[in-house]
Amino acid sequence: MQVWSIFWHLRILSDQPIVVSGIGFARFIPILVFALIGGLVADTFNRKTIVLFTQTAMTLVATVLGLLTANGEISLWLIYGLVVIQGISIAFDGPARQSLVPNLVPREDLSSAFGLQSIASNVGAVVGPAASGLVIATIGLQWSYWINAISFLAVIAAVLLMGPIENDRVRKQGAIIEGRIVPKLDLSEIPVGIRYMLRQPIILSSMILDFLATFFSSANTLLPFISQDILHVGSVGYGWLAASQSFGSVAAAFVMSQKKQILRQGKLLLWAVAGFGAATVLFGISQTYFITMAALILIGTADTISTVLRNTIRQLQTPDNLRGRMVSINQIFFAGGPQLGEVEAGVVAQAFGTPAAIVTGGIGCIVSVALVAARWPQLRRYNGDEPIMAGQEL
Repeated sequence: MQVWSIFWHLRILSDQPIVVSGIGFARFIPILVFALIGGLVADTFNRKTIVLFTQTAMTLVATVLGLLTANGEISLWLIYGLVVIQGISIAFDGPARQSLVPNLVPREDLSSAFGLQSIASNVGAVVGPAASGLVIATIGLQWSYWINAISFLAVIAAVLLMGPIENDRVRKQGAIIEGRIVPKLDLSEIPVGIRYMLRQPIILSSMILDFLATFFSSANTLLPFISQDILHVGSVGYGWLAASQSFGSVAAAFVMSQKKQILRQGKLLLWAVAGFGAATVLFGISQTYFITMAALILIGTADTISTVLRNTIRQLQTPDNLRGRMVSINQIFFAGGPQLGEVEAGVVAQAFGTPAAIVTGGIGCIVSVALVAARWPQLRRYNGDEPIMAGQEL
């Protein structure tokens, strides 16, 4: 709800597509600066405790957004600043939260777990954007932010209900103080995760594919401009379009969650990302409401298939003591692609028009798939039942 409300808010404050570029920078810079430290923190300290702190910080950001909007004191720069604070929280939250999943389920159930996790997030992503349109139209934009703040209470409660969880590093390493093992943060260990990733072609190629695909096909953040300037719909119609991508995501995630073991994961990943690019081209050339909605549903379907596969591949190919750092490096790719893509989309849209920005992005995504498949044939051959690669003791 908050993400799409911010996009709508930007369109209210400015009619220039370039403002999307600003929000892209505001999201990406904190992740670029803090992600590697966040990964090491996730490998060193209790991941559940980290998530509790980061979710609380994001609750405060949503609350302040609502207060400033209600009081008429909001501006583009205040939105950018609060998004920066949220980005810092995400830089620490992502590695800790994603690394929790392999601590909760056995290896053979990991793809199903990520499928269920995707269902959970995408059901919210269906309800949230649609609700944001209704909330904006009826009780005001500030309530989109406040409802989001309230929703974090459920997240915090869910984390508390997990009970005690410790990752391998917390159990095995640290200083002994008064009979307790107290983990130590050693910044010199950050490069260990980088070296490991560079030696694993499956992990490296999937991250580069992720970055290139989302960089070129992140133009759906231009949806408010498509909605108002091309399709001529209001906030309610915009809300349903914003939710459309998640309708496809939920359907795909449900199918993925029911699969005990998915084989030929490399080829399936490449085809899913190529489909993501093709659906983006359809989104860009569409001039009608329902074709646009169908394109967004297809984008969500392909994106979720590739997301579940990428998460499963990386987690299975990384030992637990390096998972936080692996996720943090991936977070730079994962966040950098769409956030820098928002910058690229805003600039191209400003210069050549919104449809051109979207269509060229989809074509760029398809070309990226071909390049990655040619450069890393190991990814094409990856089946999904291979053992963890050597190097886990680095």
